[in-house]
Amino acid sequence: MQIKLSGHHIEITDSLRDYVNDKMSRLQRHFDNLIDTEVILSVEKLQQKAEANIQLGSGGGRVFANAVSNDMYAAIDALIDKLDRQIKKQKDKAVDKKRQGTSLKSSQHEDSLGT
Repeated sequence: MQIKLSGHHIEITDSLRDYVNDKMSRLQRHFDNLIDTEVILSVEKLQQKAEANIQLGSGGGRVFANAVSNDMYAAIDALIDKLDRQIKKQKDKAVDKKRQGTSLKSSQHEDSLGT
């Protein structure tokens, strides 16, 4: 997975970069085929904002999430939690679609044999 990290009105330190990379690696546990990730960290007045856009492979599309907190590390944690839930949901949809396709084919095959 390729991670593009940028900051608006904030300097991306090595500790922030390492923290984001470590947390993003957690997402690969659920879905191996993450192609491209863009993470934007920004500061707006007193709010720390983290947002991410992830390209999923094998026809999964894109996943977007954002999180706002008073602490940048808390915003990143909330962002990763949101992305984790969305990726699990996408994966479950893909698995269900695949299972339904198999069951439909087998039921059509049984119907054609019966008549």
